[in-house]
Amino acid sequence: MPDGRGATLLEDLPEEIINNILVRLPSKDVGRCRAVSASWRNSTSTPEFMLRHHRRQPSLPIMDGRGMVVALGAGALWPFLPGAKHRDEIRLRGACDGLLAVSRGSRSYLCNPVIRKQALLPQPQDMIGTGQDIESKIIGFYQHHPTGELRVLWISKHLHAYNLYILTVGCDRPRHVGLRTASSSPMEDKPLNVLFRSGHFPIVDHGNLHWHPDVTGIQGQLIVFDTEAESFRWMRFPTQLCYNLKLFSMKGSLAVSGSSCCTYTVVDVWVMQDYQAEVWAFKYHIDLSVVESSRQLYLTSFENENERKPPLDSLVKWINDMDVLNECELLIMCSRKQVLRCGVDGKFLGMVNIGESNGMELTQLRLEESIVPLLYHAMQGEEEPFSSQHV
Repeated sequence: MPDGRGATLLEDLPEEIINNILVRLPSKDVGRCRAVSASWRNSTSTPEFMLRHHRRQPSLPIMDGRGMVVALGAGALWPFLPGAKHRDEIRLRGACDGLLAVSRGSRSYLCNPVIRKQALLPQPQDMIGTGQDIESKIIGFYQHHPTGELRVLWISKHLHAYNLYILTVGCDRPRHVGLRTASSSPMEDKPLNVLFRSGHFPIVDHGNLHWHPDVTGIQGQLIVFDTEAESFRWMRFPTQLCYNLKLFSMKGSLAVSGSSCCTYTVVDVWVMQDYQAEVWAFKYHIDLSVVESSRQLYLTSFENENERKPPLDSLVKWINDMDVLNECELLIMCSRKQVLRCGVDGKFLGMVNIGESNGMELTQLRLEESIVPLLYHAMQGEEEPFSSQHV
């Protein structure tokens, strides 16, 4: 943290150089620099600077667990902890462009965890003042590519009737969307019914939302929401995969992992090769016996160097969940307390400690830090749906 003299010396530099320094700082340090001088505050508060800073941020996998949301960095955790009074009510619903969609009871919020601001989202009209018969659930939070708008997709349920709504972030009212399907064969299950009951987050590819194969209940099929046509359709996925299925994004493309038999020690990863033709290609084979052997060599190297071995609960025996950290690394959840990092070649790269919390899950959502203010007015005088701190 520079003192007054240091700030004066830096201010003698050309403005372009100062901005190039500030834009490379972590989000938390940018906030501190705003308190150093008025010129730094002004420089870091322009829309151009904030957008440029946001674009430099890494895309971090998000982990969710029973009232706690955390983002995984390079071996570090960043939890967003809900207040003790409402811990069991907080639900993560989506992430997009540095913002989180969060619900607490019947209310939904957009939250910026970096600047610790949140705003209450306007609800569909049929959900206001109708009592407890109406339930609502956000099923998607995405960027509409043709317009660049951020949009929230949610479902309201009254008795056995379902309705679909889209809220453009910044608008004061969601609009109703008539249900249409773009498939040549009719969908056997109503998409809104199926998605309302689903606990999976959608994966975005080609601007569309894709839901986990377990959601459909039909082997070899994903549900897709076309964000331009605003309609649902089916999509094929590799029929070779039948067990332990996970849908995620890999190198910007839709990917699915799973196995052909009922095992939690071996998984294959397939990646979408041709989106329009729905052609998938086999990409990687992950065998935990290979990863465990690599891990033992890693621990042996620590012993040879007389360094303390990383604490581990037990051998790596099964895959509870999996996600992508970057283009070359995978995250494998192998216990309640630890996530394993390995290369796509099965080489062990380390362990990430996730603490004592039970029920932690990799969400396949991503977060890029943002210091951009919310488009809605931040809440005043209300308890935050969660608080955030680094560990």
